Amino acid sequence: MSPRWNARLPLLVTATILLLLFGAAGLMYPYFFSTGNAVNILTAQSSVGIMAVGLTLVIFAGGIDLSVGAVAGCATILVATLVERHGVHPVVAAAAALAAGATFGAGMAVLIERFRQPPFLITLAGMFLARGCAFWISTESVEIRHPFHRQLVDFMMQLGPVGVHPLPLLIFGAVLLAGYVLAHHTRFGRNLLAIGGSESSARLMGLPVSATKIAAYTLCGLTAALAGVVNTFITGSGNSIYGTGMELDAIAAVVIGGTLLTGGRGQMPGTLCGVLILGTIKSALDFDGRLDAAWTRIIIGTLLLGFILLQRLLLRRLERR
Repeated sequence: MSPRWNARLPLLVTATILLLLFGAAGLMYPYFFSTGNAVNILTAQSSVGIMAVGLTLVIFAGGIDLSVGAVAGCATILVATLVERHGVHPVVAAAAALAAGATFGAGMAVLIERFRQPPFLITLAGMFLARGCAFWISTESVEIRHPFHRQLVDFMMQLGPVGVHPLPLLIFGAVLLAGYVLAHHTRFGRNLLAIGGSESSARLMGLPVSATKIAAYTLCGLTAALAGVVNTFITGSGNSIYGTGMELDAIAAVVIGGTLLTGGRGQMPGTLCGVLILGTIKSALDFDGRLDAAWTRIIIGTLLLGFILLQRLLLRRLERR
């Protein structure tokens, strides 16, 4: 098998699993193939998908960010509190949350680079810090009643007989497209993959390793905060516990999508397939009604383990070549 096929095999496997899962669910459950269900899957997974795009860039470089779920939760409650308790316009509040998320990601990256600490440890501390800040802002859910924000929440479009809330889908699509271009059609994306493949070699080649990694974590913090802002458009409120465990879903989507967890190899379209696989599993279990939520984690865990083993086998094959 050629190196090009070895690189594309995880993406092909992911796409095949997505088609098989979606097809099997459609045959088992009436209306699963409906437009309404497809829209529901995309809307429900939009925040995880936005978060996963930023995580994909970080994992390309061999990093990890465990704080993204907590950053998203902090962003939702920050926006709601600024709007409802301090009279800030929703656009300004959202901009402040995005700036805070990007700054938080950059700060963690600086600590990782300055003190040469494992990203796992720094971002784990960041997770606790961001969640603590969210609870410090407010321990209760805060409804956003600002007229402009309510218009965004209530805005719907008709897609045939189905009402669609387009804003989360449009933002997810824009972030995914931007992430694809950045990852696969810019020097920045190539630098990320080079760093993930071998950071020491990348430094010897004269690549801006530290600056590239800081930029990746900054974008990851930005997308995490954006995921929280998007959730306020879906729920119309902010909640400090939002995003708990979501970082695991986003990481699973990236790995199931074929990106190597140790960095150096990956595809942004694979991340989209991974996000849709998670959404398909959750939707199928909702349609079934006989299985509890534990089966979602069991199935996702099985797929995740399978892809980790597949990636290891591919790496061994490449090393032999």
